[in-house]
Amino acid sequence: MDDAKAYKLLASSLTMGVFQLESSGMRDLLKKLEPNRFEDLIALLALYRPGPIGSGMLNDFMQRKHGRVPIKYDHKLLEGVLKETYGIIVYQEQIMQIASRMAGFTLAQADLLRRAMSKKIPEVMEKQRNNFVSGCAKNNISNSVANKIFDLIEYFSGYGFNKSHSTAYALISYRTAYLKANYPVEFMTALLTSERDNTDKIVEYVNEASRMGLKVLPPDINESDELFKVIDDNAIRFGLLAVKNVGAGAAESIVKARQEERFSSLENLCQRIDLRLCNRKVLEALIKCGALDSFNMPRAQMVAALDTVLESASRTQKEKAKGQLSFFDAGFSENGFKKTGTAIPHVKEWPEPQLLAFEKDMLGFYVSGHPLARYARQLKRFASSSIARLSEHSDQDEVKLVALISKIKNTATRAKQEKMAIVKLEDLDGVVEGLIFPRSYQKVSHYIVPNTVVLVKGNLNLREDTPKILVNDLFPVDEIYKLITAMNINLSGVRENIFESLKGMLSSSRGQIPIYLHIDTPTKTRAHIVVGEGLYVKPSEELIHDIEDLLGEERLSLVL
Repeated sequence: MDDAKAYKLLASSLTMGVFQLESSGMRDLLKKLEPNRFEDLIALLALYRPGPIGSGMLNDFMQRKHGRVPIKYDHKLLEGVLKETYGIIVYQEQIMQIASRMAGFTLAQADLLRRAMSKKIPEVMEKQRNNFVSGCAKNNISNSVANKIFDLIEYFSGYGFNKSHSTAYALISYRTAYLKANYPVEFMTALLTSERDNTDKIVEYVNEASRMGLKVLPPDINESDELFKVIDDNAIRFGLLAVKNVGAGAAESIVKARQEERFSSLENLCQRIDLRLCNRKVLEALIKCGALDSFNMPRAQMVAALDTVLESASRTQKEKAKGQLSFFDAGFSENGFKKTGTAIPHVKEWPEPQLLAFEKDMLGFYVSGHPLARYARQLKRFASSSIARLSEHSDQDEVKLVALISKIKNTATRAKQEKMAIVKLEDLDGVVEGLIFPRSYQKVSHYIVPNTVVLVKGNLNLREDTPKILVNDLFPVDEIYKLITAMNINLSGVRENIFESLKGMLSSSRGQIPIYLHIDTPTKTRAHIVVGEGLYVKPSEELIHDIEDLLGEERLSLVL
């Protein structure tokens, strides 16, 4: 691959290097900059800081690179130092080079100048200016030019970055971007393994893998190794060590015991693994995350039977360790007496929300589904956007989201110590942070409960790398229907025999909310009719679902 193609890949790829080039701001900058040499990456990482961005240096750098702004040098000696950064002082090393070439400073003296500029002590700076001007005079550089260049150095010194550091960051970023673009499944597998103890990072990288078209398969007692592993070009198997409460000793014990043959049941598993390493806590975690689903037994039933199974397996292991094999262990279970297995209680499976909650607790994400999946219709009806599409809106736009509260941080304002909260909201497409300031917090605090589905109203903040929601209002999803103030039904082109069915639905759900019918008249105009109060309704999921099934989803709209 040639360098030009490699740099384009960097611009289009999310990088997971030291400088984390995966931010939307950095991605946009890479596309605007169109880097075609390694030096561009070094400069970009040095300039991607609040100071250079705020001063306009970063934009000036890009304009000069693309030839939209002419590059000028106040003295010909500057060209050799600043050519690679298009005439802009970006690095601390450039300040030292300018002092050395123009004023004859030794490298030690130039370093003193660099340090003085970082501290900005007036007396020291004045002394350094005099040294610089007098040094330039020896090279036939006028005082006016020397002072102008010193002013330039002094201005840029506040933004200068160490080039050697930036080079190291750029190299790591470039290499990781190259690996991600060319060996995506191997790269993401290694990345997941490196962060196996950090649940938040695991979730982030699982989502990123999904965005890349890769599958992260759930943990499986008969398939998973200790670490994440590549299955094929599009799939990664979850590692046992990334399951909460599963330590290195337990994971190694499981993989070692499985080398002989696959585990066939919960009893078989407990009898063969080292129970000193794989205790009840470990096994319960594996059950709750779904790693033992291949045993075809409800998770709730396995947890209920766990104590009994462990007790029996522990007793068997102790007897074997003492050499006390029973008659039944000697292979006479079929022709002699029948071996009696451990009694497994019959227990109904946990409800879906409980199953999903356990998966999230053990893994950091949902495997069997998503709690919002059952609210797909509400997402479509009430949300004005999905989280993945927030960046398509404008700053301060009002948005409505149906989302799950997955994390809550209660805090207080610095000035008045008023209560507020920061919540992590997620829908089927992504995750966003919601800021609930004191005024809104007082109104909605009793609804801020983890793992609940809510309707969020707020204003979008796009001033940072990732969008945020400034929450104005928040309601549990089950109370959304109480917020409806009117319902619009489009009956244009609908057969008359359907009217009676609709009337029956409205009559069976009487309430206080008006219904507005929109009908085409014989004169080809649109009539808007409000039904009589006898057909006002109490909105509910059942009513809305029935109307949509009768007429089609596109014919019903709700007013909140």
